[in-house]
Amino acid sequence: MGTPLIEILLIAAGVFIGILFLQFYRFRSRSRIRKMGTELGEITGSHNFQNRLSTASDDDALSDLGGTVNQLLDVLGDTERQLREKQGMFLQLAEAQSDVIFVHRDEILYANEAAAEILGITSAALIGMSIYDLIRPAQRQQARENIEKKLAGEEAAPCSDLQLMKSDGQSFWLQVTSVSVEFQGKPALMSVGEDISLRILADNVLAESRRQAQLTLDSIGEGVITTDIDGRIDYLNGAAGELAGVKPEEVLGRMLGETIKLVDESDRRSLGDPARRCLQEQARVNLGRGALLLARNGGGEHSIELTASPIRDSAGQIIGAVVVLHDVTEMRGITQQMSYQASHDALTGLINRREFERRLDESLQGARTGDGQHALCYLDLDGFKAVNDTCGHMAGDSMLREVAGLIKEKVRDSDTVARLGGDEFGMLLVGCPLEKGRQIADDVCFAVKDYRFVWRDKIFNIGVSIGLVEVGHESGAMEDLLSAADSACYVAKKQGKGRVHVYSSHDEAVARHRGEIQWLQRLQAALSNDEFELFSQPIVSLNGKTKSGPAFEILLRMRDENGEEISPDKFMRAAERYQIMPHIDRWVVQRTLAALASESIGLPAGRTCAINISGQTLADEGFLEFVVDCLDRTGVDAAKICFEVTESAIVDNLTHAQRFIGVLHGMGCRFAMDDFGSDVGSIANLKNLAMDYLKIDGSFIRNLASDEVNRAMVDAMIKLARTLDFEVIAEQVEDHQSLEAIRLLGFDYVQGYLLGRPQPLQAVA
Repeated sequence: MGTPLIEILLIAAGVFIGILFLQFYRFRSRSRIRKMGTELGEITGSHNFQNRLSTASDDDALSDLGGTVNQLLDVLGDTERQLREKQGMFLQLAEAQSDVIFVHRDEILYANEAAAEILGITSAALIGMSIYDLIRPAQRQQARENIEKKLAGEEAAPCSDLQLMKSDGQSFWLQVTSVSVEFQGKPALMSVGEDISLRILADNVLAESRRQAQLTLDSIGEGVITTDIDGRIDYLNGAAGELAGVKPEEVLGRMLGETIKLVDESDRRSLGDPARRCLQEQARVNLGRGALLLARNGGGEHSIELTASPIRDSAGQIIGAVVVLHDVTEMRGITQQMSYQASHDALTGLINRREFERRLDESLQGARTGDGQHALCYLDLDGFKAVNDTCGHMAGDSMLREVAGLIKEKVRDSDTVARLGGDEFGMLLVGCPLEKGRQIADDVCFAVKDYRFVWRDKIFNIGVSIGLVEVGHESGAMEDLLSAADSACYVAKKQGKGRVHVYSSHDEAVARHRGEIQWLQRLQAALSNDEFELFSQPIVSLNGKTKSGPAFEILLRMRDENGEEISPDKFMRAAERYQIMPHIDRWVVQRTLAALASESIGLPAGRTCAINISGQTLADEGFLEFVVDCLDRTGVDAAKICFEVTESAIVDNLTHAQRFIGVLHGMGCRFAMDDFGSDVGSIANLKNLAMDYLKIDGSFIRNLASDEVNRAMVDAMIKLARTLDFEVIAEQVEDHQSLEAIRLLGFDYVQGYLLGRPQPLQAVA
């Protein structure tokens, strides 16, 4: 910009005064004139002028000095014109800008039209205002410190975000950049501001969204961890920290594999770093069943399901990974417990018949390929009925538990012992030659023979008969092996009880002649002569629904030639063995519908009676048509019938079950899944079946008041039932503690000896 205007004015004034001084004191010495001329020459920078003064006369010196002053005045005029032109250019440029422009010290010296417009104040009104009056009070002190530093030439932040107040009280944000200038001969600041209100708003919205997202992530049950592109943790929520036993500040910036330890549940093998693997493969990584997280700081182990997924930006580039951990410790425990319940006998803790047959079939397949030989034993207790009849079922159950422990003590760790039903047991001696198997069977016989069962003031001696059969590469089907072992056991019992008999082909003929034919004839006679009996057991509503739901269950009974009741387990098992169950179920359905039609049994209005259907019957393609025909002939309303079907029957005959249930449910019949929980495989089929009730297996109801695991499992089943809109029935309720627990858990109906024992079918109020 050249010499500042004020400096030029001062120089000119000084020169002018100098001329007057010279004219007033021209009688002074020439040396004084030359000296002042020299000073003026130094001011103007004219060395020629200084040289001329050294030789010129006084008049000439004064003349030259006056000429110089005139030249300076001409320069001054040019400089003022240039300044006015430059000021005009600055104003034009400033007014053309959309950004806010201020020239200011503490007070505003200049404001462009953009500033006036956004503030709602005219430019003229802004001139002279304090710049601090426009700034939000909370920022004024900091703004004052920055402005004072810049005016003093000290280092200060060149750029800052300021919130300014409009004339109507509203505020807006400016990103302000300030530079030092001279204005009117004094230091000033020129501040240029860009309106960033929308950006601040967007940043605030984004920050709030992030805050809400973080609050959400911190409140959910799943653990969430995010990493950068290198797999280093940059965030983990509270659930993840709790699972891993760490705090966020301890692990941020560390690799996931260094923070949490994941191992396989079965062999404790390390599962590595899923986030790093996800980033390397650029694909989702799932750690499903069997993953364990070993928490730090003594936090124990957690069964988890883990998913690691890549995080991509808007361009599709991977910028990190997100790891989601779901704690399934409780659910996996429930599943394992349900699996255990499905494969084990609730009374003795031994495996049940279904699991025993599965293991036997595996061993048989191995033997057929030449992988060793095994021994199969079928055991039947001698004297069990006397204990039951004399002291009751509780005593019988206690004795069965003790005998199960005796048998387990006499076999090897590799062997399998099962309760096959009632007082019958099975032993699968794996990798055991026939001679060794005979020795183990003899040991079991001697142990049971020496055993004394004491119940209150009574002592009982019992025994066991064992049938033994070899399992080798020439063995037949699994059913044939079980039949052979059963036949050998029958022969052992006929030889005097408490014995072991090794199977031979002759045994099967004897057993068939004396045993199977006997059972077959007895069952066929009962069907032909109506020797079966129908009993009923009440089902009580817990929630006041006395005008709907099942009122009682139909039960089947049979008596021997002496008029004594035969255990339902025995004749039902025999009926299944000889494929007679479809005929028996037809008999039950026909007699029940006939009784309802004749009103010989009283069924409250709106209530139903429950009839059990076996798996064999479900597989009978003609049974559906039989039921439909019976309903038509008797005229019984289908809505009065509720069919109970077991889990295993549905699983084994799924296609037939779906058709049977679908057709009859459409006609108005109700359906209940019986023994629910005894077979975990059926749970997946529930949503595809038109069920109305879930009847939870009695093994879960026993000790419900004191068994926390049972309560947790039953609670999970009830929640599942509610999700599917099913009502829930508890069976085998035998004590008040269990009944109270059932009430608290929210069952709809209850059945068991505590509410009523089975009675011959008669009017039900």
